[in-house]
Amino acid sequence: MREKRKKYEGGRGMEVTKLNRIKVDPEICGGEPHISGTRIPVYIILSHLAIGEDYDTILKNFPRITREDILACLEYAAYLATEKIVAL
Repeated sequence: MREKRKKYEGGRGMEVTKLNRIKVDPEICGGEPHISGTRIPVYIILSHLAIGEDYDTILKNFPRITREDILACLEYAAYLATEKIVAL
């Protein structure tokens, strides 16, 4: 994983730099990307969003995270979706 993007233009033309909230540490969550300061893997939050849970429900179920953490998970997923495979 690249540590963070310098600048990412969000949907409203605002600079979004939330990737610093997502960490990867081989000693935490088996090296899975997780929300900084927690042991909550990014994929857990993304899976809750994928089944249609709203932010308020997620925040109630995971009281240690913030709305910004949820947005960071989404930005991380968007960042990974830009990865390309290059044939050698």
